[in-house]
Amino acid sequence: MTPILFISVRWLDAIDILLVAFLIYQLYNIVKGTVAIRIFVGIFALYLFWKIVEALKMELLSDILGQFIGVGVIALIIVFQQEIRRFLLYLGNTQLVEENSFLRRLFGWTRKASSEINLNLNEILEAGKDLSKEKTGALIVLQKNTIIDAFLSGGTKIDGEITQGLLLSIFNKLSPLHDGAVLIENNRLVSAGNVLPVSQRTDIPKNFGMRHRAALGLSENSDSLIIIVSEETGNLSLVHKEEISEDLSLSKLSTLIKEKLGS
Repeated sequence: MTPILFISVRWLDAIDILLVAFLIYQLYNIVKGTVAIRIFVGIFALYLFWKIVEALKMELLSDILGQFIGVGVIALIIVFQQEIRRFLLYLGNTQLVEENSFLRRLFGWTRKASSEINLNLNEILEAGKDLSKEKTGALIVLQKNTIIDAFLSGGTKIDGEITQGLLLSIFNKLSPLHDGAVLIENNRLVSAGNVLPVSQRTDIPKNFGMRHRAALGLSENSDSLIIIVSEETGNLSLVHKEEISEDLSLSKLSTLIKEKLGS
């Protein structure tokens, strides 16, 4: 009688399984709520089936599936280019490269902390109050650590001081720049009329308009704070890291901005 052979498991195998599980979990977090989740689940099921077939020594079927998956890698890069970019940004925004981290100190990667930026918040809040009262839609982006130039398009350079009057004139309904977003960086109004990437998530509430979707789209790719003034209700909202805080008072909006810029 042939003795039963048990699979030997090394401690490195356990680490390998844990790392793969962690990566799969993070990939799932990135694509959940989007149309890509179905593709992700289908590919994962196909890959798992291929590994089972390979373990069972079904060589013909294993070769066919292996060739299919090998050729499909290029197609996956095209299909998941947005998700791959988000995953790489996620890695870049982890504790490994954050402010005062070991790698930054080791290689001398330093920059001014967000909490040290003297943001002229009062002017922004006063403009937000007037825009909310008049139900004038607006998007105001407060850039934090992530450089977001690659995610913006169609903007007009302003490079001006942040004032209530300037913001109100930009978002005036007769202004050619009122439909886009204003970008604020290092306490300067850098540009206006910027087009933001629109989120492809499928779980966004139906009452959210294009401004909310654009704010979510940018928050998926950066750590920027995005202030929204609803054109329909005049409500103030704040978006940060894919989370929306809705129907905020001026004091609550001010508190949230200060907390998140200092976090």
